[in-house]
Amino acid sequence: MAWSIRSRVSSLLRSEVRVVGSLFHWDTCWRTVPFSVPTNSSSAISSRTRPWPKFMNWARMDSCYAAASFKEKQSENKDTDVWNMAEAGGDHELFGLMKQRFLSFKNHKYMKELEHFQALSKAQYPKFMVIACADSRVCPSNILGFQPGEAFMIRNIANLVPLMKNGPSECNAALEFAVTTLEVENILVIGHSSCAGIENLMKIQEDVESSFINKWVTNGNVAKLRTKAATAHLSFAQQCRFCEKESINQSLLNMLSYPWIEDKVRSGLLSLHGGYYNFSSCTFEKWTLDFNGCTVNEESSSYAIKEQEFWS
Repeated sequence: MAWSIRSRVSSLLRSEVRVVGSLFHWDTCWRTVPFSVPTNSSSAISSRTRPWPKFMNWARMDSCYAAASFKEKQSENKDTDVWNMAEAGGDHELFGLMKQRFLSFKNHKYMKELEHFQALSKAQYPKFMVIACADSRVCPSNILGFQPGEAFMIRNIANLVPLMKNGPSECNAALEFAVTTLEVENILVIGHSSCAGIENLMKIQEDVESSFINKWVTNGNVAKLRTKAATAHLSFAQQCRFCEKESINQSLLNMLSYPWIEDKVRSGLLSLHGGYYNFSSCTFEKWTLDFNGCTVNEESSSYAIKEQEFWS
């Protein structure tokens, strides 16, 4: 009978070890809630002052072991929270980490903001449309803190926006949805340092056999020509840095080739912005296209910017 009771109590303690481990430091265990004989014999014996029963010594020992085990697992989980996917050993570990991140999001974000996420399940009203590079090091939500429902995003090689005359693409399809259906108030094109797409654009030769990448980055040819003209005296690396920003402005200008974008910009219902993230120095530059200073036609086009800011 005693063994049966012990077994049940031990089972209960282990099932509640999360509470024990989270409320009390494991190496003190139950000593944080001492049992002792009351100093005043006339006082009523409470649950916090009753004598510690000898037969419960084993339970106290079991609780220490269980809490210690939980503390070790808690420490392991803490380490895993900051574990880089690059260190994972295989698909099992990769998806194990992904699962942990999802459950962490669900428990610490989704459940705490349940009303907000339930509202988002019915409709979205983002203020921003963001066009960013597909580079794994440049995540707008991480860098700029966009939360679910705040920004409608599309990412492609070198964060390029093609001219309307170049035909349908996933980029202008997303633009059309963001502007005509979601009615966003801002479009932000984000470029970044060390962009391989821009580097490819700068070194590609006209007679080189085209690939999907080469065909896509030619949407930035005007920016490339402007860069070559303005930076002929600079090194190739410096030319690439120049073109990374020039291509952003060219994409902003290209958006004005879409009538439903130009009309809204002209009427003040939509603003076009550029952003440049340098992940080597962790700085961010932001500016806005000055519509009144821009000219767009078949022969030539020019742009002007305003409201420049540098965040460091």
